[in-house]
Amino acid sequence: MRTAKRSNKYSAQRTTLDGIPFDSRREAKRWAELCLLEHAGEIADLRRQVPLMLEGRDGPLLTRTGRRMRLTVDFAYTDLRTGLTVFEDAKGVPTRDYEVRRAVAAAQGMEIREV
Repeated sequence: MRTAKRSNKYSAQRTTLDGIPFDSRREAKRWAELCLLEHAGEIADLRRQVPLMLEGRDGPLLTRTGRRMRLTVDFAYTDLRTGLTVFEDAKGVPTRDYEVRRAVAAAQGMEIREV
């Protein structure tokens, strides 16, 4: 017996672009835009699904199981105009968990840009 395929909670449709799977069309579209910017020489070191380890003032934040807590952003790259590393997340509906992790990352000096 086959089970029905579950739909995404927030109606995001998984898609593939240039053989790369993405969690949503928004994420795939932003990847294509960033690839063009990298090709034009405006950004460099473009990466996908970059894990950021979260730390508090007393050391790494841990989950209930003792593993290090992390926030995985969709994209990271270096803006060649400013020389800064930029973290981006393609979010349609931010969850409470994401908001907390984003706030912790901001306290560490890692600003996450939502697109």
